[in-house]
Amino acid sequence: MVVDGWLARAAAARPEHTALQTPAGSWSYAQLHAAALTGAAQLAALGAVPGARVAIALPSGLAFAQALHACLLAGAVAVPLDLRLAPRERARIAAGCALLVEQPLADGGGPARPAARAPQARGHDLDQTAVVIHTSGTTSAPRPVELTYGNLLWSALGSAVALGLDPGERWLCALPLSHVGGLSILLRSAIYATTAELHERFEADRVQHALRARDVTLVSLVATTLTRLLDAGLERPPALRCALTGGGPVPGALVARAQAAGVPVGLTYGLTETCSQVTTTPVAEIGSSGASAGPALFCTRVRIAADEEILVRGPTVARGSLSGDGWLHTGDLGSLDERSRLRVTGRKADTIVTGGENVTPAEVEAVLEAHPRVLEAAVLGRSDPEWGEAVTAIVVPRPGAALDAGDLRAHCARTLAPFKVPKRFVLSGERLPRTPSGKLLRRELQ
Repeated sequence: MVVDGWLARAAAARPEHTALQTPAGSWSYAQLHAAALTGAAQLAALGAVPGARVAIALPSGLAFAQALHACLLAGAVAVPLDLRLAPRERARIAAGCALLVEQPLADGGGPARPAARAPQARGHDLDQTAVVIHTSGTTSAPRPVELTYGNLLWSALGSAVALGLDPGERWLCALPLSHVGGLSILLRSAIYATTAELHERFEADRVQHALRARDVTLVSLVATTLTRLLDAGLERPPALRCALTGGGPVPGALVARAQAAGVPVGLTYGLTETCSQVTTTPVAEIGSSGASAGPALFCTRVRIAADEEILVRGPTVARGSLSGDGWLHTGDLGSLDERSRLRVTGRKADTIVTGGENVTPAEVEAVLEAHPRVLEAAVLGRSDPEWGEAVTAIVVPRPGAALDAGDLRAHCARTLAPFKVPKRFVLSGERLPRTPSGKLLRRELQ
């Protein structure tokens, strides 16, 4: 099935509406469309034929958005590169691409070539690959995932059903555009013809200023960045209707803290292979859903396997990610309540087997991070002659706070079963290693 080109449609419907807001300036939809057409002509002249992969190594901002939409207009496949990766890692990801865009494309200076206009005139074939996103690499090296125009469109429709859609929507993105959580905001906004506000990186003061001073209605966060905003004093942002928080388990204590500060938190669970969101708290249920990540998106199905692994299928799932049984086996663990709301409990590969009992690190981490003097925590299993694996906690205190193992052990024992209480505590003055999107890099702590 072929649908109208998203950017051309938005530019025709709302030419003067702000498409992109960045610290470096803003573009209307008419300006973004014109720049993308010019960029598509430039890519075509450099040999970006339809179906060719084009690596984009640009920071989040106007130039990145232009290059992305230029690829889609030229029929090329966009491959965003994470600029935080080492040069060798970026080169490995870009190795199969026909072109590498490391400098901004021309954004004017003449009409676009007819060859660049042709793909736009045909619209978007929902079965064709639009982008290749690489997984965050929390448990292994980043893997490429091909997402089609259909995956992107169904994801946008499902998100709109869950969160609602206002013509005045302004979605703030301080996530990397090389990851699906950030990129989906940019593309989703073009599908909706609404505004995306892009920050090159997460800076608590800048995000807080935007939430207070501008009409930001949605913001995408992870638990770490939500914590930093609350630590910086964020309270009752005037226009915000949802701080969509995911990227891993979100402690219930953090949700309660945000609610007390008047920050409307909605939880979400998603993966690269599902084009971002799988489940999302509906806006109407914000404030009453606790630590649930919400029900499945419109036309997405979720079930829990016998070993508690989360399984997903539906039109947002990348076609190359399905197992032989027709489901995406996520590698994540969770449960569904009586209303089919998902609660994510951790990663299957992270499960600690101690004395014959299974312990999910995320559950223990959530308890530790509820301690008022703990900034963050990581829990892992380390070899032990008696237990097989000993539950071990690496704890980072809040600045100036004093902690000791006895206090932490007693705190855990008030909530957790005895076999889940860490046998060892390691206090660290260094922040825990995380991906650019905020996920804990547990493999670097082994």
